[in-house]
Amino acid sequence: MEKTIDESLQGTALSLENSKGNDRKLYIESYGCQMNFSDSEIVASILAKEGFNTTQELADADLVLVNTCSIREKAELTVRKRLEKFNAIKKQKPHMKVGVLGCMAERLKSKLLEEEKIVDMVVGPDAYKDLPNLIQEIDEGRNAVNVILSKDETYGDVAPVRLNSNGVTAFVSITRGCDNMCTFCVVPFTRGRERSRDPQSIIGEVNDLWEKGYREVTLLGQNVDSYLWYGGGLKKDFDGASQMQRATAVNFSLLLEMVAKAQPKMRIRFSTSNPQDMTLDVIETMAKYNNICNYIHLPVQSGSDRILKAMNRLHTREEYFELIDNIRRIIPDCAISQDMIAGFPTETEEDHKDTLSLMEYVKYDFGFMFAYSERPGTLAARKLEDDIPEAIKKRRLTEIIDLQRAHGLFRTQQHLGKVEEVLIEGTSKKSDAHWMGRNSQNTVVVFPKEHYTLGEFVNVKIEDCTSATLIGKAVGHSHNN
Repeated sequence: MEKTIDESLQGTALSLENSKGNDRKLYIESYGCQMNFSDSEIVASILAKEGFNTTQELADADLVLVNTCSIREKAELTVRKRLEKFNAIKKQKPHMKVGVLGCMAERLKSKLLEEEKIVDMVVGPDAYKDLPNLIQEIDEGRNAVNVILSKDETYGDVAPVRLNSNGVTAFVSITRGCDNMCTFCVVPFTRGRERSRDPQSIIGEVNDLWEKGYREVTLLGQNVDSYLWYGGGLKKDFDGASQMQRATAVNFSLLLEMVAKAQPKMRIRFSTSNPQDMTLDVIETMAKYNNICNYIHLPVQSGSDRILKAMNRLHTREEYFELIDNIRRIIPDCAISQDMIAGFPTETEEDHKDTLSLMEYVKYDFGFMFAYSERPGTLAARKLEDDIPEAIKKRRLTEIIDLQRAHGLFRTQQHLGKVEEVLIEGTSKKSDAHWMGRNSQNTVVVFPKEHYTLGEFVNVKIEDCTSATLIGKAVGHSHNN
């Protein structure tokens, strides 16, 4: 399953929970990371109370919101092109309002109102609770901006409206922001410092999802392993917490255990992990509970110690290998995926070969790979010249993707002949006669529908594979139903 970050995720959403009596139509598009999709669900929930139902038809919308990503220049260019499309529609529907949400809103702030004449509202990732006031402002003919970053998890008490949902899997946000100042990344500037959500609020949301028929949750954060609840506030202020707060603090390993025990038949996943913050107790907790999936997304970005240092990644190549070895020792069948950047400033052929050799050591199940893109405001943009020619970046990226494709096939072939538990998530994209789901390792599995139904756990015998997909035949229901 080779992917690049260029494949911007796009979600236009129709809620299954639309409220009767709401007479205004909301259309949301989401780009970038899973956190943006989760945030869009929070926005839909807040606006449902303001009289908005979501729609999949752009032409029907009274309010159009685009939840943006700033991770790469291409993501921002995609959004600007979408705004041009909205502009054409707005000429036919002058009453339609357009808002920009998310990281691009935070990064560019009021500049968006000046540059994109059709934008009525700019709202940063921590300001969605202010949407009712901002909507009132634009209804009265004034532009509205709120991009203030918070010191607390802002949305712990908001029950998200599940958008574009399969009714089986859902995201649950547990942290916001990031304290790891990687030199290439805008997240600390657009989403602020790390703060965590009350564990009881998280468990309440997971329990509610189970009651509604969901069978898998992904605990989300920019850096989930850094989760730390001690009563609220920024993680960096924990040293100043009281003795009682410190004694009763909940870290990520404890939270994972609490969620696994709260719903023993609910599948638990999490994303994203940072190698410098992942601890052995998290891996041991994963091994202890059958309902925690054997899959870790563990971005490394480069295999070169010199480049890792330039990126301000606070781990070395050898420390990463040690973590991989511990995962393999404690959870032998754990799948591991990567993020990789090709062509970071000053990267030599030797550095690039270090990345390829690191990949050979790990043999990732799949990955998200892209060429370096300078982001304004980051330390790399201020201190390092983007000095690798595009042709070299492209060639190195191609070599990384080709190697990942080979490793992906190597990993999927290891499943051949095995019987594996699959959660049915929907109809296969290629055949209406087949179901599609994922195994514990997050690999897509396709098999004939027969008499099985959406949301069931099924044992599937794996008979064939590609580098990204397992193909098999169901041999009965799992005991997990």
